[in-house]
Amino acid sequence: MKNLTAIPGVPPLIACFALLVAWEIGGRIMALDSLPTAIETLRDLPAILTDPRSLNDILSSIRRMVIGFVLAFLFAVPVGLMMGRSKKVAAFFNPLFMVIYPVPKAALMPIIMLWLGIGEASKTLVIFLGVTLPLIYHTYQGAKAVGEKLLWSGAAMGMNARERLLRIVLPAALPEIMVGCRTGLVLALITMVTSEMIVRQAGIGNLLFNSLDLAQYHTVYATIVIVGVLGFVLDLIFERFRNVVVGWADPVHQIAVGSA
Repeated sequence: MKNLTAIPGVPPLIACFALLVAWEIGGRIMALDSLPTAIETLRDLPAILTDPRSLNDILSSIRRMVIGFVLAFLFAVPVGLMMGRSKKVAAFFNPLFMVIYPVPKAALMPIIMLWLGIGEASKTLVIFLGVTLPLIYHTYQGAKAVGEKLLWSGAAMGMNARERLLRIVLPAALPEIMVGCRTGLVLALITMVTSEMIVRQAGIGNLLFNSLDLAQYHTVYATIVIVGVLGFVLDLIFERFRNVVVGWADPVHQIAVGSA
């Protein structure tokens, strides 16, 4: 009989089931109002997912997350490609990114609020910043690793610099770009929730903290479950997409993506 853990998708399900069992046992042993059991929490999910206001919060979060991610991708990939192929461009951007990267993006939220207010733009910008830097880094590494012989061959075939960038560098760097995208997807989810907890309007973070203020602990934990499931589903969808786009990538890139 085939080992169940060798079937794609089964190990995560086993891990989730084990976590739920541990949560249920811990909740029953401690018997705290602030720690409902897993069964009690899961019972709250249908009510949240069928409530119009809660659904609006969830959809608002997903919308701004997608917008922030797409804008970051459109900015980061060209910058990373140019850094990978130009030492002057890399020398210009590297010090700037080294200063910005260690700063928690949520810590910038008060400053961004002063500039843009507390609307959609400020929360989307925080997501954009959270995704941009890792995506630039991976794109830069992928572009820098392209062999010079490939570029010489392209030049010998009559390609100009722009054509070599798009037809040689970009395809060769694509597996590494996908690694950056997967990392960025996780960071987009994290910064999305964090920014919404600071600026409490429509969003999953708003739903989470409103429930906490009202001592609705079942809803608090159920919202955390929804965030976890959302992250899992997005990662699963992206992994299928990655297999289609860069299924030809060498094993090194396959391992790197799987362990990001």
